[in-house]
Amino acid sequence: MESDVLKKIKGGLIVSCQALKEEPLHSSFIMSRMAKAAVMSGAIGIRANSVVDIQAIKDTVSVPVIGILKNVYEGCSIFITPTLKEVRRICATGAEIVAMDATTRSRPNGEQLPEIIKVIREEYPTTLLMADCATLEDVEYALSLGFDIIGTTLYGYTEDTQGCDISDDDFKHLKDVLEMVDRPVIAEGKIDTPEKAKRVLELGCWSVVTGGAITRPQEIAKKFVDAINN
Repeated sequence: MESDVLKKIKGGLIVSCQALKEEPLHSSFIMSRMAKAAVMSGAIGIRANSVVDIQAIKDTVSVPVIGILKNVYEGCSIFITPTLKEVRRICATGAEIVAMDATTRSRPNGEQLPEIIKVIREEYPTTLLMADCATLEDVEYALSLGFDIIGTTLYGYTEDTQGCDISDDDFKHLKDVLEMVDRPVIAEGKIDTPEKAKRVLELGCWSVVTGGAITRPQEIAKKFVDAINN
């Protein structure tokens, strides 16, 4: 049976409202207003990074939130909600969905993803868990661990997929994911045009996440500047 949260995010746009410390819009207040603008425009969900941003956003809008906590550990390439500590912190915010790196790469401190999932299922049984995947191997791994949602978030951003774009070959990778998955798939990663967002939903994705193309003005402005200079 579909949960109420899944029903609320079906067939629509989720806007990723994130700004890292080095970015000019880094502020939980600004991110909450970004989220409000997105929801006013019809977004049905928000993806957000950090406890303070999620809390500010949940105080401002009533749509479901996909929460993450980016944390870099020395010598480790996993940084999206990488350890049990970060997963617990995001679950405690009340975010309806918590996303984490679900690749088969080694995690910080020797932690194992199956054990993280086991603990969180016991402590936060109503929180939905989203697997941020890169390869089809990652998707298979995430399915075996019982994630509620599969995301294509990391396709094109890992060592094995560097340079790939989800729209390559008419979304072949996404089609392969959809074919092997029996639960909601959220398309995310380099979906930077309305046409791409519409297409992934037509292919059968549960919903679609777009971030930088909407909420990172420095990236948006650079496209204009580059076009002018060229």
